[in-house]
Amino acid sequence: MAANSLWQRYGVTTATAASRLHAGLESGATIVVAEVDRAAAGFVWYVAGGAFQRSGYIMLIGVDPGVQGQGIGHALLEHAEAALFTATDSIMLLVSDFNIAAQRFYRGRGYLQVGAIPDYVIPGVDELVFFKRRPSR
Repeated sequence: MAANSLWQRYGVTTATAASRLHAGLESGATIVVAEVDRAAAGFVWYVAGGAFQRSGYIMLIGVDPGVQGQGIGHALLEHAEAALFTATDSIMLLVSDFNIAAQRFYRGRGYLQVGAIPDYVIPGVDELVFFKRRPSR
């Protein structure tokens, strides 16, 4: 997945991706991998209390471009939400301003854009802050 054009824009290589994933696991994050035919097809990386030590934080969802559109991202998001909403009432995540498909994906699942952080990860790219409250029961 490090060959994904989105990741390349951020300078992510296979080595840096592996290093970041290992560091995330060591820091207490949860990383869940989805498989198709016994091959990794996507993953979700999340942290309970990872946003301001109050809200759940979805660090990253990645789906192999070859299997996008098959519901893998949706299933990974549902898994993360189910886990996070047992520990918190809200979830936050960031989406790059140019990633219109991801913005549409999250809005379609009840997330609201509540802000933007200019030049947060790389110069010239705003990271949009998305937020979702646990649905009332």
